[in-house]
Amino acid sequence: MGSNDRSEKTRRATFARRLIEVADIIMGQSPPGITYNQVGDGLPFFQGVADFNYRYPTPRVFCSAPSRIAVPGDILLSVRAPIGRVNIADRECAIGRGLAIIRPKAPEDARYLEFALRLQEPRWHAIEGSGSVFGNATRSDLESLPLPWPESPHERRAIAHILGTLDDKIELNRRMSETLEQMARTLFKAWFVDFEPVRAKMEGRWRRGESLPGLPAHLYDLFPDRLVDSELGEIPEGWRVGRLGKFLAPGLGGAWGKDESDAHGAVSARCLRGIDCHELAEGRIPDVPARWFQPKQIRDRQLRDASILIEGSGSYCGRSLLWNAAYCTLFDEPVIYSNFCKRLDPLCTPSQALVCWYHIRHAYRNGDLMAFRTGTAFPNLDVAGLLGSLLVVLPSEPVAQLFARSYDVQYRVALMREARTIATLRDTLLPKLILGELRVEETDRLVEEM
Repeated sequence: MGSNDRSEKTRRATFARRLIEVADIIMGQSPPGITYNQVGDGLPFFQGVADFNYRYPTPRVFCSAPSRIAVPGDILLSVRAPIGRVNIADRECAIGRGLAIIRPKAPEDARYLEFALRLQEPRWHAIEGSGSVFGNATRSDLESLPLPWPESPHERRAIAHILGTLDDKIELNRRMSETLEQMARTLFKAWFVDFEPVRAKMEGRWRRGESLPGLPAHLYDLFPDRLVDSELGEIPEGWRVGRLGKFLAPGLGGAWGKDESDAHGAVSARCLRGIDCHELAEGRIPDVPARWFQPKQIRDRQLRDASILIEGSGSYCGRSLLWNAAYCTLFDEPVIYSNFCKRLDPLCTPSQALVCWYHIRHAYRNGDLMAFRTGTAFPNLDVAGLLGSLLVVLPSEPVAQLFARSYDVQYRVALMREARTIATLRDTLLPKLILGELRVEETDRLVEEM
């Protein structure tokens, strides 16, 4: 490498701008609690990272009287622990005190600025760990934040293009997984809540040898042709109805382990918390922390195929995950669960356990699980009450297996694994490109070949 190349890299590595020089900063503000709702009244409201995904947040709460509004393309930066997490507003939305809006002064720098801010996340973690920002970042902290900033606009655009291409591939995989999930939810409601195939047969809209949307002719004989009375109301003939505890049994409580091994014979394992379960259920690989456990703790809490984990405490208690053996391939160590989770083991077939899980998720989305939450400041899930009270309908095994095939967990895992491979490459290139340790020309072909 010539001396000019070395000096150019050094110059690009040391050139910096403060955030206030390249972006407008709008700190979040939380409206009155009475303006929040979950029925879609007003704008999506994001208070912090709880609703963040890889790049775009998922709306769960809405606000009818927003105080601070982000527009599509704005960068949403977490200013409360964990500080420094970045998402992008893909629609008009409201933000609370846990976030700030970062709006680039030059719109063409938006994608580069997004990556430059992501590069600072470890720095925020270090500052948090030292206690310097006391769990939140102020406007002054953000304004003075130094960012690597190549002087050439072309250089900034080129870096953003390379990293953005990888990001877009990750986002595509996430959206494909999300589409699969939406299709499965639609199918679950049609088959196991509305009993649409049975009603279509009863009303003569679906006849043997004919097809309907979502109901191919070869499925005709799998569904009964009449509804019968049950304690839940009318259900398809031959299907079972019962309390959830008839089909699932509570398992052993979780363990949290230790951050470092200080006990003889302790071994490392990945420990799922409630939020981790939620990420896996949505087709994302969570950043599951490795902790230290005694071997017996791991043996007793090894997840078996078709076990259901439910987030047992906290604001989102009731969110859940159906464990599949294929998930084990995503982690390099044994996976167990923390004491924030409740485990339910199947008393039915794995396919029927999948249907049970969707009943739980359907009840969570509808708000029906709220009846099983205790406490206010820190809610907990009453698992005994849930198992003893929630009525569910289970189909015949052939129909349950058909639904399991449509869920296609193997394909979902393949999407997640591919996304992780791309993310590893992106995370490797991110500091090298932005800090000038790697030239754009050296990475173009690698990205184009993916």
